[in-house]
Amino acid sequence: MASDQTISSSKAPVRRTSFGILGAISVAHLLNDMIQSLILAIYPLLRDDFSLSFVQIGMITLTYQMTASLLQPIIGHFTDKYPQPWSLPIGMGFTLCGLVLLALATTFPMILVAAALVGTGSSVFHPESSRVARMASGGRHGLAQSLFQVGGNFGSSLGPLLAALLIAPYGRGNIAWFSLAALLAIIVLLQISRWYQTQNRVAKSHAAPAVSLLPRRQVAFAITILLVLVFSKYFYLTSLSSYYTFYLMHKFGLSVQNAQLHLFMFLFAVAAGTVIGGPIGDKIGRKRVIWASILGVAPFTLMLPYANLWWTGALSVVIGFVLASAFSAILVYAQELMPGRIGLVSGLFFGFSFGMGGLGAAVLGVVADHKGIELVYQICAYLPLLGILTAFLPDNRHK
Repeated sequence: MASDQTISSSKAPVRRTSFGILGAISVAHLLNDMIQSLILAIYPLLRDDFSLSFVQIGMITLTYQMTASLLQPIIGHFTDKYPQPWSLPIGMGFTLCGLVLLALATTFPMILVAAALVGTGSSVFHPESSRVARMASGGRHGLAQSLFQVGGNFGSSLGPLLAALLIAPYGRGNIAWFSLAALLAIIVLLQISRWYQTQNRVAKSHAAPAVSLLPRRQVAFAITILLVLVFSKYFYLTSLSSYYTFYLMHKFGLSVQNAQLHLFMFLFAVAAGTVIGGPIGDKIGRKRVIWASILGVAPFTLMLPYANLWWTGALSVVIGFVLASAFSAILVYAQELMPGRIGLVSGLFFGFSFGMGGLGAAVLGVVADHKGIELVYQICAYLPLLGILTAFLPDNRHK
């Protein structure tokens, strides 16, 4: 559709990648996901303040993830038909409200409401910001998605580090200071929204029909496989992002701050790995990248539960780096399967990834409470083997 094309202000399709816009949307993604990762990073503090069980911790993640996952495809489908440039700063406003409530919460239900507000902000941000990244790509869609994604993943890695330095020593109330980051994100998104509005206005005069080159049944089958791969990726990543600190504290006796630093190293590796998936997929084909990033990580996940502290840290870095390269390739592959449905596809895959993360947190929390935290990693180690399903994806390198 019109809004999915990359347009310049001279009323002609853009031929060059707009790195300024990509940089701005990546910074906004960094700030958005940094704020969201604070929820995960302060789980030990919340557990102590409210005497929470692992099941209740999983419920916090489930509330946030499910709020985001259920709304994102709906919002994406709506904005495919009716683009909403100014929804980006509005969505960040929801995140800001959730952040303030999280700092002031006095009961467990208030924490769940705060998580829901942050999830709502995410559900608005991701489909439209992914569309902005594609509009600014100049045809280099994998590169654009990787640059967009690396901001979010790097922001996610900063959350635990900042929590260890600024929140853990002084208390949960210091979360309120991060509202300044949300305000900065709103300012950045206001500028992006102006650019987006201009491009959307010009795009109406350059509309072209979007036609899939594959039969509808084959597209549906391929999308299903991609969703299964996203399930394996995010169910496993949740085991690390939600419970890695508890695992390290239980198995190796680390302090909260040291465990959070290990979580930072893992999430930083995820951010670094995100950079490579998109551009490599542009050159050699996205199917090959998906093969290597999901199935290729299986040997490392199978070794992790039996490693000592040093090797646990090293393996988690390798796993985060390799596994993270998959999502940009998966998302752009799906967008090419369904041209003209950028918002719907982005909302579906971002939402599904968040939903699987939330479901994984809840299910793994039950396992950790009843069977022990170490069993979580023994079970999840086998999930990357689902990468073998990549063999059934059609080769779309002709795109």
